[in-house]
Amino acid sequence: MRSLLQSTLDLFATQQSALAPAVFRHPRANREIRLGDAIVAYEFKRGRRRTIGFVVGPDGLVVSAPKWVSLVDVQAAVHEKASWIVRKLAETRERHERLVSTRIAWNDGVVIPFLGQQLVVLLDPRHGAAAVLHHDTGAVPGTPLLSLRLGLPRQASAEQIRDAVQAWLMRHARRVFTERLNHFAPQLQVQWSRLSLSSAGTRWGSARADGSIRLHWRLVHFRISVIDYVVAHELSHLRVMDHSPRFWDTVRSVVPDYAELRLQLKDETVPQWS
Repeated sequence: MRSLLQSTLDLFATQQSALAPAVFRHPRANREIRLGDAIVAYEFKRGRRRTIGFVVGPDGLVVSAPKWVSLVDVQAAVHEKASWIVRKLAETRERHERLVSTRIAWNDGVVIPFLGQQLVVLLDPRHGAAAVLHHDTGAVPGTPLLSLRLGLPRQASAEQIRDAVQAWLMRHARRVFTERLNHFAPQLQVQWSRLSLSSAGTRWGSARADGSIRLHWRLVHFRISVIDYVVAHELSHLRVMDHSPRFWDTVRSVVPDYAELRLQLKDETVPQWS
């Protein structure tokens, strides 16, 4: 009887949860409004501007309005943009939750993407201070076939593990990037002069007219074909320093499926490093 009662309560809670409105609350919210099935608590600011502005960011919705616009008009404008606001807030929340789910927990046995494969990180003090890549065989289907054995003690901290993995990945990234630059440069009839590894948050690569190439070291998480697109993209800038049709024709000449690879680069979630 108790089990039946508990099941009924659980079902009721699930139904109530499904009926409950979505709530989006800015940490500095000073106004709240009901938009369809959502409750939006937003930050409202007055400023020297000519129109009402809407910005949806990681914290939520910010509405800015000129000093002469009444609150009634502001509320009407928010209602008019309701579908856009709720959609953007939902997309931002989903993106944030996806990023949180990919945050790396740095411990013995953590799995990270490496050149499109799954790499398991294992602490193995027998390797001294070295980091050794193993190609494992006979593993259970669906489990990683690559392991990185770190010469760290079993009680190593998360920071020690992260720093050791990053140092190894950066060394490997430089080797892979150099190989791919040397592969595509002759095909594009260009010459690169220097490779730098970048940690820039918003750019995967850049190129300068003097032949200097910068590539984000975390590209090493992706498959070689995706890395090839970025490398070819930056080398193509040594011939065409803009994004004109001639530039994309240049990229296409060595990476015919660049458009598909470009989408993969945008869509795939890179694990949160810290």
